Amino acid sequence: MFLRTLPAIRARCAQVHDLAKMGALQYFDYDPGKLDAVIAFCASIMEIPPHSRWRHLDAGRPRITALLQAWDAANVDTTEQCKRLLDLFLVSVLLDAGAGPDWTYTEPGTTGPGQTFARSEGLGVASLHMFAAGLFSGSVSQPYRVDAQGLARINVDKAAEAMQVSATNPMVGLQGRTALLIRLSTALTSNPQFFGHDARPGNMLDFLEAQSRLDGPTRRVHIAALWTALIDGLSTIWPSRLTLDGIPLGDVWPCPALRQRQLADHPASESDTYVPFHKLTGWLAYSLVEPIQTLLGWKFDGMEDMTGLPEYRNGGLLVDFGVLTLRPGVLSSEQEQDADVPRGIPRLLPSHPAVVEWRAMTVIELDRIAEGLRRKYNLSRETLTLAQVLESATWKGGREIAKKLRPTTGGPPIDIISDGTVF
Repeated sequence: MFLRTLPAIRARCAQVHDLAKMGALQYFDYDPGKLDAVIAFCASIMEIPPHSRWRHLDAGRPRITALLQAWDAANVDTTEQCKRLLDLFLVSVLLDAGAGPDWTYTEPGTTGPGQTFARSEGLGVASLHMFAAGLFSGSVSQPYRVDAQGLARINVDKAAEAMQVSATNPMVGLQGRTALLIRLSTALTSNPQFFGHDARPGNMLDFLEAQSRLDGPTRRVHIAALWTALIDGLSTIWPSRLTLDGIPLGDVWPCPALRQRQLADHPASESDTYVPFHKLTGWLAYSLVEPIQTLLGWKFDGMEDMTGLPEYRNGGLLVDFGVLTLRPGVLSSEQEQDADVPRGIPRLLPSHPAVVEWRAMTVIELDRIAEGLRRKYNLSRETLTLAQVLESATWKGGREIAKKLRPTTGGPPIDIISDGTVF
């Protein structure tokens, strides 16, 4: 189904971007001339690691290297080490939705500055300690794994305790995250073609190997194989939203602006106005590619099909620099109110058409930012990948400009009401 493929994301977002160039969005004005300032800002802060969950798990100090060294000392072979990282990274990404501005995580056994983390880093460090403690494993003798049996035992109370959630340390979307992990248990069991008969995420490696080819000494696999394992194997974990022919679409939303334009041109089916994002699936794909490449030396073909991630840091960068501006009055009677959100900051559900427009524009503008940075430094796509731009420039830049403009909260210019399954 087209809407569940990687190419569909960029293709359908490009249609929304075309509307923006004609001034035909419902909620945003678009000023492409201000993108140069975004590129200059990104260039001023850019470093070059790839965008993946590895960075967050190593917040403050290198933890993954320490794990690998311990596994080496225990004579764990490289393939099993890679499977363990796939286990960890997958569950960590699924926990990585906005935690809210009030939640923090203090790493056990540490005190002092730099040992308490918030947001994505806090969720990453927390998930690593949950993994090491065997919270996701059904094997008493082997804590370092994620499997269906272990996930089925998780409940809100266990998750809250492990992530240090309390009345004075509240987390947004805790129940949604917990439900996601429980549904993951069922998905792993139901899809042995991807996750094996012992139902663990790391067994995707066996599926990918079967889809790969040897090119001399190097094993090569197309990113579409990993995407298939994720989009098909995990389809049942997402909350029920839009369906098409009985198949849940996941992170796919209608865009009324597209419908208006298509009706003006020719009659369109409802699904022609749907815009796919699959943000968490994309974040998973970026995060799982890195350990496979790093530990096993495999190469992924087709990475050019991967898109930027349409989330509030990347998108917030565009709003804060004026590339996208909400039209006056368009949200006055629609936005939700919340005492924790500063006055003047819209608070919207992910399904809101303004959020759909914002996310679609973010996908295409991230491509344009990446191209601008490559031109500035005379670098090729292979030398400066989109994953590197996301990690070192746009995501980081969105966070830094938010903190500068809204120092009290550091939150985005548009607040998304999160249940922990989209952002």
